[in-house]
Amino acid sequence: QVHLVESGGGLVQPGGSHRLSCATSINIVNFRSMGWYRQAPGKQRELVATIIRESTSTTYADSVKGRFTISRDVARSTLNLQMDSLKPEDTAVYYCNAVTWNMDVVWGQGTQVTVSS
Repeated sequence: QVHLVESGGGLVQPGGSHRLSCATSINIVNFRSMGWYRQAPGKQRELVATIIRESTSTTYADSVKGRFTISRDVARSTLNLQMDSLKPEDTAVYYCNAVTWNMDVVWGQGTQVTVSS
């Protein structure tokens, strides 16, 4: 069974930077695509960023473009999300997502990021 475990959540001041990581239980090359989603209180879960394995092409939500960077570390089998210029509206539970080549969708348990002074 495939597992994803997020880490790095915490309290960050507005304008600050923070980095999330997602460790996978299998080699990261087994995933067709991976991504980060987030869910703020009272809101639906939304896409933050995705990365496609074959092309390593990335997509970002308009709200995070230019501030967030998604990347894969194949050697460590981790997915990362570098978050810069954080805003209070970035406060949410962040979830790691992966899609296998069999089109199975896997989710992590989520990690809380709070942007507040």
